Amino acid sequence: MIDNRVLIIIDLQNDFCPGGRLAVAGGDETVPVINALARDFNHVILTQDWHPADHSSFASQHAGSAPFSTIEMPYGPQTLWPDHCVIGSEGAAFHKGLDVPHAELIIRKGFRKAIDSYSAFFENDRVTPTGLCGYLQERGFDRLTFVGLAFDYCVRYSAEDAKAQGFSVTVIERATRAIDLNGSAVATRASFAERGIVLA
Repeated sequence: MIDNRVLIIIDLQNDFCPGGRLAVAGGDETVPVINALARDFNHVILTQDWHPADHSSFASQHAGSAPFSTIEMPYGPQTLWPDHCVIGSEGAAFHKGLDVPHAELIIRKGFRKAIDSYSAFFENDRVTPTGLCGYLQERGFDRLTFVGLAFDYCVRYSAEDAKAQGFSVTVIERATRAIDLNGSAVATRASFAERGIVLA
């Protein structure tokens, strides 16, 4: 029988942990929890935010714009972020404490200059795929568990897209942390409840 469960670890990178350029409070506290969880999964996938230095989601690329403000992009509203997870930088590297040597795939996202990417499945235009859905389907994985950073952005959009693609989806809340920008954490919990995403 196929082991159809997979753990998907979202963006557990230095820039999203304390001391990083877009630090999520307590982000590093998830590392030992995730390491322990991963030992219970035969199959693990990692995602990695991977931006060019002049990425359009960086506030530094828009004169007069402050980090965490919002602008309109061709694909809709876009939060502007501090420069983070620049390709090849130490900030883009996985947290040194992450210990999942049996991870089978790394999905890099956000490498297209003109479009941001929160979800592990689609860029923020909601139509450009990362290829993860096809990979999961081809390998027979249909029970997905999400952990990592941040709860209310990349974990949220990944889980919602997974559910929309027909997968069974669980998010382990103690293995995530939220940015919580303008009530985004509460909104995420409400969205999960509405969609039937299990928050464990």
